[in-house]
Amino acid sequence: MNAASPRRTRVRAPELIGKGGWLNTGGSDLTLADLRGRIVLLDFWTFCCINCLHVLDELRELEERHRDTVVIIGVHSPKFVHEAEHQAVVDAVERYGVEHPVLDDPELTTWKQYAVRAWPTLVVIDPEGYVVAQHAGEGHAHALAKLVEELEAEHGAKGTLRRGDGPYVAPEPVATDLRFPGKALALPSGRLLVSDTTRHQLVELEADGETVVRRIGSGARGFADGPAAEAAFSEPQGLALLDDMTVVVADTVNHALRALDLASGAVVTLAGTGRQWWQGSPTSGPAREVDLSSPWDVAVFQGRVWIAMAGVHQLWTYDPAERTVAVAAGTTNEGLVDGPGADAWFAQPSGLAATADRLWVADSETSALRWVDTEGAVHTAVGTGLFDFGHRDGAAGQALLQHPLGVTALPDGSVVVSDTYNHALRRYDPATGEVTTLATDLREPSDAVLVGGGTGAGVPEIVVVESGRHRLTRLRLPEEAVRVESVAHRTKRAATEVAPGKLRLDVIFQAPAGQKLDTRYGPSTRLLVSATPPELLLSGEGAGTDLARTLELNPAVPEGVLHVSAMAASCDDDPANEYPACHVHQQDWGVPLHLTPDGPDRLPLVLAGMDET
Repeated sequence: MNAASPRRTRVRAPELIGKGGWLNTGGSDLTLADLRGRIVLLDFWTFCCINCLHVLDELRELEERHRDTVVIIGVHSPKFVHEAEHQAVVDAVERYGVEHPVLDDPELTTWKQYAVRAWPTLVVIDPEGYVVAQHAGEGHAHALAKLVEELEAEHGAKGTLRRGDGPYVAPEPVATDLRFPGKALALPSGRLLVSDTTRHQLVELEADGETVVRRIGSGARGFADGPAAEAAFSEPQGLALLDDMTVVVADTVNHALRALDLASGAVVTLAGTGRQWWQGSPTSGPAREVDLSSPWDVAVFQGRVWIAMAGVHQLWTYDPAERTVAVAAGTTNEGLVDGPGADAWFAQPSGLAATADRLWVADSETSALRWVDTEGAVHTAVGTGLFDFGHRDGAAGQALLQHPLGVTALPDGSVVVSDTYNHALRRYDPATGEVTTLATDLREPSDAVLVGGGTGAGVPEIVVVESGRHRLTRLRLPEEAVRVESVAHRTKRAATEVAPGKLRLDVIFQAPAGQKLDTRYGPSTRLLVSATPPELLLSGEGAGTDLARTLELNPAVPEGVLHVSAMAASCDDDPANEYPACHVHQQDWGVPLHLTPDGPDRLPLVLAGMDET
């Protein structure tokens, strides 16, 4: 680890190549030669990744402030099979308001050329075409702003900086009543409430799911309470009835819970500060004073509002009587681990549904269906981990999902899973332990609402949020399952070859210019290491404060995944400043390893800076 200001290493940037082509450029292809004279920031992302979505929001201010010198290029590098579909990338660019060029790289060609190991990763290229910095994870906006200012001054003086408009060309807007809706809720009136996520609004519809009754929210991204026309949201998602006249809203990008008064349409904030939770922030307390992190869904279970806190891989609760929030389950480590709530691991929980004795959880990044019992313990019904997914029915122990975002409880005790990336509705029956497919040919279903009897006598119907088709779709629940061909996948990332035995793990962190590690209250760094399978590591697992560690890999386990979580805090290096500004940098890596006798005995992972070794 080197905490000093980074020394500039001049490494020529590889060309930008992606089989899917370019988006947001008006049909033009870009090369690095086209970008010469500009500061280029490559953002390696994939649209399933909540940390990538956080970075998109972190970069908005930098993008606006330095629009005439900086060109941000999103390099979309898929994890799931669905994310390699070009139309899915097109949709995601619109869905998340990406206002810069995006290279669709379904085969990870550019990812490999830049030796990227994690989502998200940011690479800075100077105006002469050299890589000068790399950052993995979140919390780097301040460091990037400092670096951009340095590069502007340096290359402005050299005459190698070219100012002007960038290559971004906005796509033509499309007129639809809903745009990438996220979640839906059946209201006591019989109407439906939908989170119109990309338009930053809630929409109340008649029971037909099509006729618009009213819109709540100005439609502009923002964070403001007030009457329906003045209130502002930022990509709202989950909805839950707190009582007959109050809806709780997971206001995802505002990191807040909001409340909608159904009678007046007024919106107030229940929980959150508008700031994103970081390691070291309070994990309980008065709801309006505690930071949250990308709440994606909400459900009322045992008298409290449970929150799928996708941004930190946890479940939190909001107590409406005490007006407090607290962590209920999850450690912030990303993965699939069952057990008591305090020990369990989740991976981007994104859907909730409550029954009398279970809280069902769609755990999207592990492609899993989980549940919490009345004692707070966490169990897994379907799913095995971060890297296995697909579409396979049958016994739950071998069934596969692909990035589900929603779960809906049925009266018979079974649940419907909105199997988003499989474009399907699936059903899990705890009584039989079987998984079946109810419907296919949907487009990114993200939620479903049971609406009772339909046109047939007593036949239940379900309203599906077809996010990718910008609509609600009403289906009659079939009596027989749909037969589908089983498909299984693993994340297609090239394994890193390393030697068995002793392995030196180095997490590279170089504090931004003008900053130093914050050691006022003890160590300012944290490193957590584990492996799948656990037998891969003979020694070196666990938590510590040093960003370098010697691991021992088991030669009897030829392949596995090394899980590394790192955090570093840096503050302004000015002794005269009594209250220096501080920033937290953090990232989780899941590094597939292949053990080979000829492999290297060192594994560098760049959190911020450049690996000089």
